[in-house]
Amino acid sequence: MAGQDAELDLFRKGVNCAALLERLPPTWRLDRKGSTRRTLKYRRGKGEVVIVNHDGRGWWDPQSRAKGDIFDLVQHLDPALNFGQVRQVLRSFVGLSPTFPRALREKKQGGPDRPLPERWNARPRLRRGSPVWRYLAKARRLPPGVLEAADGADILREGPYGSAWFAHRDDGGVVSHIEIRGPDFKGSVSGGNKTLFLLPGACPQSRRLAVTEAPIDALSLAALEGIRADTVYAATGGGMGPGTDRAIERMLVVRASAPDALLVSATDADAAGDRFADRHAELAAAVRVAFARLRPTIGIDWNDVLREERGS
Repeated sequence: MAGQDAELDLFRKGVNCAALLERLPPTWRLDRKGSTRRTLKYRRGKGEVVIVNHDGRGWWDPQSRAKGDIFDLVQHLDPALNFGQVRQVLRSFVGLSPTFPRALREKKQGGPDRPLPERWNARPRLRRGSPVWRYLAKARRLPPGVLEAADGADILREGPYGSAWFAHRDDGGVVSHIEIRGPDFKGSVSGGNKTLFLLPGACPQSRRLAVTEAPIDALSLAALEGIRADTVYAATGGGMGPGTDRAIERMLVVRASAPDALLVSATDADAAGDRFADRHAELAAAVRVAFARLRPTIGIDWNDVLREERGS
């Protein structure tokens, strides 16, 4: 009994709730913007949130009455486990540190007081074989030609911890917003203003504008279409805001005089994607540019389609 009590005490002192959330599959991701050092917000799936507090020793679910210590957390994540099975799970997590200290330190150091163009230029260009290259080429199945095109347009750089940075630029070509995607993180650099992520085709007078939601989807669609010379592949970075609306409007106005100008809405195959497509149709109609809806037929987005076609 004394040995069992000692092990329970070891679990209470040696297992961090955040470390467990970050590693126990399916893993949770830290919401850096919604977190402080004392209160850490983790997300997984649609609407799933767990708040870690008490220096990693406690947690609570803001959408229910669930809360407790590390033992309660394991059973909250898998109610089918009995207490003996919970102990088996916890043995592999003793002494593991969560990633949140460095993530929040990066958040603090990279605040809006440092200009985004300066932060962008400080990051290295994409390198073959790097962790970012492997993530995009292997996990996301983006072909080398597309990655090289993105690097050549300087819209993709290597962020910290194996994350990929994707640039939005303003009318003057200055970086105005940076999206971040990695194996364990999805977010953006603070202090930016969304416009559009743009991968241009080979033709300087591209008449076709294809708009997706995420930069990886824009690159995936470009891969599926062989980077059409007549197309600019764009991403709004998720939802439509004033900056993205204005950026699309400007691009359509430039193309409106061409008889073959076309806005292709290539947003996700879900209700939100259909709403974005309706908005794109309104923008096209306002300047009398033809409109088409291109909806993924596999999964939700164009990266799902690409990974299926490339044997992910």
